[in-house]
Amino acid sequence: MSNLERRTEEEKVRMEGRLPPGQALTLKFPVLHYGPVPGFNAATWTMKMYGEIEQPLSFSWDEFNQLPKTKLTMDIHCVTSWSKFDTEWEGVSVTDLIHAGLLKLKPTAKYVIQHAEFGYTANLPLDVVLQPSFLLATHFNGKPLDPDHGYPLRGVVGFIPGRESDETPYFWKGAKWLRALEFVAEDRLGFWEQAGYHNRADVWREERYR
Repeated sequence: MSNLERRTEEEKVRMEGRLPPGQALTLKFPVLHYGPVPGFNAATWTMKMYGEIEQPLSFSWDEFNQLPKTKLTMDIHCVTSWSKFDTEWEGVSVTDLIHAGLLKLKPTAKYVIQHAEFGYTANLPLDVVLQPSFLLATHFNGKPLDPDHGYPLRGVVGFIPGRESDETPYFWKGAKWLRALEFVAEDRLGFWEQAGYHNRADVWREERYR
């Protein structure tokens, strides 16, 4: 696609109300993260869920891949000002785990801390994690995630057109190389929030930094 075609597509999504303030359409999928890309060993990898839930959970890689899967299409918006539209994701919905009776929340659960490799964390309100736009993703555009984009598992959150009432955080609020979800009663700042990024990070309010 030429630059003129890109600008034409950008104006289209702007007119549709899908381009947040300060953002520009990209046709690429930029790689942005802090630190090295971790290795992956399917024999030792686990995904845990704990905290304000009735029973802690732990899944091996094989067990995680047996969980109910869902696919969704949404727009994603990075705090560095790029936006990518109609991206396709596949993975596990936290809401589906609850509906299946696998995950049982206590009434005290209000926030979710995503724990990733190397001690990295990202925090979100539980209400956002339970939106259709949050996914524990294993696939992007029909293929397993690239290592640079979080293989084998990452949190992902974005905007689903037609669901304007849902909260839309910037893309960093989904952690790459995810290893655990901790359900908590009180919010705790994640890695980037401790470094000065906005805690809520609403793309429509352009909440980039504190």
